[in-house]
Amino acid sequence: MVVHRTRLSSSELSGIWQSYHVETMAYILTKYFLHFAEDPDIRALLHQVKDYREAQLNELKNLFNREQIILPTGYTEEDINYSAPRLFYDPFALSFVYMMARIDLINLAFITGNIVRRDILELFKTSLSHAFSTYEKATALMLSKGLYDRPPSIPYPKKNEFVKGLKYLLNGRPINVLELGEISFNIERNYFSIVLCTALSQTTTDEEIKQYILDGKKISEKQIKFFNEVLIKEELLGKFPIQMDVTAGQQSPFSDRLIMGLFTALNTIDITLIGHGMSLFMRTDLQLNSAKFFTEILQYTIKGFQIMTKRKWLEQPPQDIKRT
Repeated sequence: MVVHRTRLSSSELSGIWQSYHVETMAYILTKYFLHFAEDPDIRALLHQVKDYREAQLNELKNLFNREQIILPTGYTEEDINYSAPRLFYDPFALSFVYMMARIDLINLAFITGNIVRRDILELFKTSLSHAFSTYEKATALMLSKGLYDRPPSIPYPKKNEFVKGLKYLLNGRPINVLELGEISFNIERNYFSIVLCTALSQTTTDEEIKQYILDGKKISEKQIKFFNEVLIKEELLGKFPIQMDVTAGQQSPFSDRLIMGLFTALNTIDITLIGHGMSLFMRTDLQLNSAKFFTEILQYTIKGFQIMTKRKWLEQPPQDIKRT
């Protein structure tokens, strides 16, 4: 059989370019958490994740080399200061692995659905498989250590029912499981964001970046407050954090560029997930408030864009040439 190797399509180039940035960031952050981790179970999982991400990075580098495409800058060991005092306790390191696996599952599914070339498809199939395996292991470990806060449960339905009119869209009816699942994940990822913002705001010495972090923390607090109030009103209780996993460290272990890059990545996934939530919410109170959150995140992202471009930190994606 004759195998024809075609040039990468724009969606395939986009996929490997995005993945390289995410992998370089996730790899050095995983190494950072592994450097300080003490819990043997968490250390073992971090080792597995580090080894996988290192192998994936090598695959991506080889691919860029074969295609004769310049390697993106990404993030390196120079963005980490291992001599800085420990900033997070072990539970947050596990939360990081769990959250990154969830984000990988979402991003990689989007990328894989736009890929045709066989070797690139195999690369991302492997990535998806590892992301699922990591998510499975991280969830099991969090459950075993009492760190996983399960979403609320509701009684199982006994019969099939159909929506009877526009009244279903109004605030006042009981919340449905599509809405409840999105609310739970929103609160979960915003708690993660608050812990991250708390740690980074207490260590960064750049006042502009510190204010940006604190503004992000307020956005997360606002979302948690609204959705917790919805749960309490529904008599499903609110979701509250068990502990704060940040030490008293005052020296930043991360470069300012890495911090802003991390916030850019989190903003991107938040825009995606709030949009997804809006597509599932059927009650108007949930829709309208999510639309406000969506707009707020877009404005916050633009502020981050301005900070990064002003300091020449934002790497430009490949783009077409000007032909006229």
